[in-house]
Amino acid sequence: MAKSMNVGIIGCGNISAAYMELSSLFKGIKVVACADMSMAAAEARAKQFGLRAETVDGLLKADDIDIIVNLTIPAAHYEVSKQIIDAGKHVYSEKPFVLSVKEGKDLMRRAAKKGVRVGSAPDTFLGGAHQHARHLIDSGAVGKITGGTCHVMSHGMEDWHPNPDFFFKPGGGPVLDIGPYYVTNLVQLLGPVKKVMAMSSTPSSHRTITSKPRAGEKIKVETPTTIHSLLEFESGAIITMGTSWDVWHHGHGNMELYGEDGTLYVPDPNFFGGELQMSKGKKLKAKMPSFAHALGVPNQKHNQGMMANYRTAGLADMALAIQEDRPHRCSLEMSLHVVDVMVSVLKAGETGRAVNLSTTCEQPAFLDKKEARSMLAPKPRAKK
Repeated sequence: MAKSMNVGIIGCGNISAAYMELSSLFKGIKVVACADMSMAAAEARAKQFGLRAETVDGLLKADDIDIIVNLTIPAAHYEVSKQIIDAGKHVYSEKPFVLSVKEGKDLMRRAAKKGVRVGSAPDTFLGGAHQHARHLIDSGAVGKITGGTCHVMSHGMEDWHPNPDFFFKPGGGPVLDIGPYYVTNLVQLLGPVKKVMAMSSTPSSHRTITSKPRAGEKIKVETPTTIHSLLEFESGAIITMGTSWDVWHHGHGNMELYGEDGTLYVPDPNFFGGELQMSKGKKLKAKMPSFAHALGVPNQKHNQGMMANYRTAGLADMALAIQEDRPHRCSLEMSLHVVDVMVSVLKAGETGRAVNLSTTCEQPAFLDKKEARSMLAPKPRAKK
């Protein structure tokens, strides 16, 4: 059995609680310490989850830390990940792991020099629903995918997030914030992207926060909030991607993939589970083939009911891959390609011209049911 690698976390904001709580589901990782620019924030999270609070510098220098998870704001991801790599530690970043291809390639060079791994969220594509979709595509169940659509549209984050400012600054916006879930899933299902086209707009120059504690404050919008794009994949598939924070309500499906022999209706890539549907020709199958995947089992209560949430699966896979000397699925190469797709979409929207991608990547390995099950830590026995 692989030993656990000790994990430290930099950034103790909203998302840190999910990493600290859900990491215990997996083999190969153990979160032991956390740090933040605010020592009070680090101490609060440490107390909540039984961790050691550190300064950022202290965590970078800690001898007992193997991997550091970078949960800072997107604009700080590159600088913080660079510090982690230069300290000789593996890094796993929240999405998007950088904001430019240049930054990503610099981290790639630094990581190669130091002999460390770089990984990045999102890892939701490892969920049971999305791996089932991958299995169906790979097995030719709907024939070669020739086209499709995906939509991520709402009315923004100012309605619920306590500090939504960064969502509307460069590095935010729907493409770079929510887009990683959709683009990453498309890449794992279809392979790399070749070229993109787009149009973009910023309908509102300011947003009014309606969430507490800052309700009534206005935010200046500094990045496009509606971007519609076309993605041409190296496989020949052409996908329409609609991303907007200027939509109150819509009826589009999250992701539809059109094959030569049928259609796949893929659930929201922002989540690990959900209902997958398939047609054979014009006929929608009443019942999908069984696919009992460990990372698709509902395990957490939400407003929508029980849902599958296995955040940190990508981090665990990276830790196990380091020990098994194999590629990890949430790889730097794929994450960099996804960043390339997203910044190219923004550039195409700004210039009105098609943009050819400067990077490519391999599809991550399919996560079969047996390997997914083997990643999970044994459940503690009930006390008699």
